[in-house]
Amino acid sequence: MPIPLKYNLRNLSVRKVSTGMTVFVIALVVMVFLLVMSLAEGIKKTLTKSVSDRDVIVMRTGAQSEMQSFVQPEQFETLRTLPGVERDARGEALASPELVVLINIPKLDGKKTNVQVRGVLPVAVAVRPGIRIVEGRMLAPGTDEAIVPKNVRDRFENAQLGKTIVAGSERWTVVGVFDAGGTPYDSEIWTDLHNLQGQSKRGAGYSSVTMRVADSSARDRIIASVKGDQRVKLEGKTEKKYYEEQMSTAAPIKILAYLVGIIMAIGASFGAMNTMYAQVSARTREIGTLRALGFSRRSVLASFVLESLALALIGGLVGSFFAWAFVKVFLAGPVGTQNFRTFSDILFNFALTPALLVGGVVFSLAMGLFGGLFPAFRAARLKIVSALREI
Repeated sequence: MPIPLKYNLRNLSVRKVSTGMTVFVIALVVMVFLLVMSLAEGIKKTLTKSVSDRDVIVMRTGAQSEMQSFVQPEQFETLRTLPGVERDARGEALASPELVVLINIPKLDGKKTNVQVRGVLPVAVAVRPGIRIVEGRMLAPGTDEAIVPKNVRDRFENAQLGKTIVAGSERWTVVGVFDAGGTPYDSEIWTDLHNLQGQSKRGAGYSSVTMRVADSSARDRIIASVKGDQRVKLEGKTEKKYYEEQMSTAAPIKILAYLVGIIMAIGASFGAMNTMYAQVSARTREIGTLRALGFSRRSVLASFVLESLALALIGGLVGSFFAWAFVKVFLAGPVGTQNFRTFSDILFNFALTPALLVGGVVFSLAMGLFGGLFPAFRAARLKIVSALREI
């Protein structure tokens, strides 16, 4: 016959101080773990959200990012004639030659960081239909105008509508604010391609060419054609694959989250273990009485393990709630970290998903199981006569 769970829950409520301290430690560990994991999840979502399998990015063979690539104008002319490239109502190929450069500009707090500037032609918006202007207007071709995403507008100096972004001898007037739907383009400044070529003194070449294809079969044919065409000597990959390769930025953060979580979990587990050992010592006579009433060693063992799991569950729920509240109140806006492939600032939002919250509770239960198992074994091994003699 199992010991009623009510017995364990009443013990937790009676011993308020030890229960509260253990719950606090477990909640703190879960909160820190969830915050670091939500940071990594935010970067992952930004680099993979809404990017398309219908867009093919073509770069120099072996280039890990657009800034390491160079595409010549004659190569672009060859690419835009490939069969399978989608065309607009006028019959023009949806192929966007683009130049990407880095500039160093100050944030609102005065500290400077690197930001990507993408030089584009009007076709760039047709290639990426998810991008829309939410304030102001689209930049005019052949001018020193620029459009910025909302994240950049809210994070950097002189990135607001009507102001001028200055980086060395380069300058652009902000005429519009766009929303890229949480994609990596929400971390970039867009300006006219030819203007950027002149201001950055990069000549007539491009960093990459992004082409929109009709379907998956056309996409595969184009990627194979680019790879096999010795005239272009370039490499094509889907936009989705390209940004998945940029996920090297989030990998160290995930490793850090697990490392910090494990170290703190060990400490929290020992805290729970000390609490449960103290509970066993304080309730020696109770345990003897339970055994004398006919409850088996297995029932005593299960009872104390369940009590430790209940402690951990409360701590996990409290920690998950604190993490959710902290993200909602203090980390609601965009934050930035460096993309280690492009060395530019990538803007993202902390993403505390339901799956992470569930994972935090499971993490706390694992701590409770480890912390309660050994004290439970000790309680189950107590002899009835010895336990009843304890004062």
